[in-house]
Amino acid sequence: MELKKEGSGEAIARNLLEMSRLKVPIICIVIGEGSSGGALAIGVGDRVLMLENAVYSVLSPEGFATILWKDSSRAEEAAEIMKMTAKDLRDLNIIDKIIEEPEGGAQKEIMQMCGIVKKEILSNLKILEKLDTNTLLQQRYDKFRAM
Repeated sequence: MELKKEGSGEAIARNLLEMSRLKVPIICIVIGEGSSGGALAIGVGDRVLMLENAVYSVLSPEGFATILWKDSSRAEEAAEIMKMTAKDLRDLNIIDKIIEEPEGGAQKEIMQMCGIVKKEILSNLKILEKLDTNTLLQQRYDKFRAM
């Protein structure tokens, strides 16, 4: 494969195109902070799940504040506007489900959290693997377009 000089924008676009064509289920889980080009890739998932205390956005609040107001110190205000929380994103139909975390957060009970995430992956995979390839790809396309 020949190396190209288009840069990261072209690489992100190529990744989105290739992911959208995968003939297997894609389950994405935001466990901390999903942002930038990675956030775009997560959006291609057939199921996008998010830990309740995670954040997900294509741009950081600091970057948003810098672009909008030329003042990165307004990051907290930007975060409110951006609707980056699991609840906000579920309400906007950007993600499919919020995964509740154990008392004290996922980092306090790592093994318990791993069990919860495993259960969610298996549950969603069970549903998605019943779809024929054409239906899977069409639903993925429709979901992404609806965003």
